[in-house]
Amino acid sequence: MTQNELSRDEIRPPQIVYALYLAGLVTANITLLIGVIVAYVYRREAAPWLQQHYRYMIRTFWIGTLYASVAFLLSIVMVGLLIWPLLAVWLGVRSVLGWINVRKGQPPARPASWLW
Repeated sequence: MTQNELSRDEIRPPQIVYALYLAGLVTANITLLIGVIVAYVYRREAAPWLQQHYRYMIRTFWIGTLYASVAFLLSIVMVGLLIWPLLAVWLGVRSVLGWINVRKGQPPARPASWLW
């Protein structure tokens, strides 16, 4: 196996997780749950720079869950209805930026960030 093939095999799981997160924007969010499970499974054996991506993806799931819970609760008083589109944009931006960094062979710019 060449170095290039190994690199492609290493970056495939994080790319799949980012794709599952993006798919979560149009599905019943089950793909988000599948994505975080995949991230938990692959993170320990990954290269250090990919471990940062898995951390970023896992944090994206849990922070997104927190944001969605707040939006749900605030939807009772109609304020949450404004938060849902922002949450979708947030998830999309985090996923696309992560995907781009994986393709470049770089860790996420700010893996501990709550925003981007």
